[in-house]
Amino acid sequence: MAFRAALLLLATSLLVSTSVLSNNEEEYLLEKDTTYPKTPVPAPAPSKAPVKPFTPPPAVKPPTTTPPPAPPVKPPTVTPAPPLKPPTTYPPPVKPPTTTPPPVTPPKTAPAPKVPSPASPPMPIVRSNKDCIPLCAARCKAHSRPNVCGRACTTCCVRCKCVPPGTYGNREKCGKCYTDMTTRGNKPKCP
Repeated sequence: MAFRAALLLLATSLLVSTSVLSNNEEEYLLEKDTTYPKTPVPAPAPSKAPVKPFTPPPAVKPPTTTPPPAPPVKPPTVTPAPPLKPPTTYPPPVKPPTTTPPPVTPPKTAPAPKVPSPASPPMPIVRSNKDCIPLCAARCKAHSRPNVCGRACTTCCVRCKCVPPGTYGNREKCGKCYTDMTTRGNKPKCP
């Protein structure tokens, strides 16, 4: 905003100065063009008066100025530095002797019996193409693009007769047919 104001002020002053100069030039041209009637000017009569030789006026010396006297300069006062103390040395800390306790061996106990993991729910049986639609809808419900996921899942279900459980992962439960199917760009096809 300040820049615009300065620019406006500069432009205004330029315009005013240009118009004043052009007006002065017009007046000069008008004076030059006007012709005045020439009247004969009588020649001055010669006079015989004695002429004094020109004598220059006496030279005047400029007044000399003397600078005011400078105040006296005091030398700086030097304060003596405090005496340096020698560094104090402390004796190295003494470490108490350490005693290592004998290693403790835990008593041996029988290994815990392996608990079988809970069996995953059985895979839904796919008998026809109509069975794939609800299974793929459940598989793709959390996908960012459910329509694309559902189309690919239905294709894989029709070919492999299987849909993995859950919304993500578990592809290996449908076997090699489901895991090895790829798109034209060699990316996994089945979700």
